[in-house]
Amino acid sequence: MVKTVIGVFESKEQAEKAVSQMRNSGFDTNEISIVAKKGKNGVNEAEVRGNGDDEGGGTLGMDTVADGTTTGGVLGGLAGLALGAGALAVPGLGPIVAAGPIAGLISGAATGGVAGGLLDWGIPEERGRYYEGEVRKGRILAAVRAHEQKVENAAMIMRQNGAKDVETH
Repeated sequence: MVKTVIGVFESKEQAEKAVSQMRNSGFDTNEISIVAKKGKNGVNEAEVRGNGDDEGGGTLGMDTVADGTTTGGVLGGLAGLALGAGALAVPGLGPIVAAGPIAGLISGAATGGVAGGLLDWGIPEERGRYYEGEVRKGRILAAVRAHEQKVENAAMIMRQNGAKDVETH
């Protein structure tokens, strides 16, 4: 059975460290998603895509957020989640950057925003609205969709790297 682990990070560095540890622990990039407000305190699209200066292979090209396809090499940190990475305009929230499989959910549920996208992953609407509010405040949302046996490890890694409000649904 597939479950969702969700948590909130105060900083991009915390989120990057958690994502890196999850990937090193055997989590696939198609299991990990990140959502952040685009701008000063959040992550910007260039950081998720890579700026071309990384040794990992230059920038990641994007096709569309909706179909989740990308081209180019995979970089470290959050850029390793570039599957479907891109900027989205969410009504009532403004511009956000979403990376990983959640990007398609949010773009498909644009009128429902982040909370609407999380509903599809079993997150109750009330909790989804809470997490959307955290993104609105400039925090970084991480969600992992994985088989039941892996969710405790994902939750532990998130907590060890400073995530708050870590829940499993």
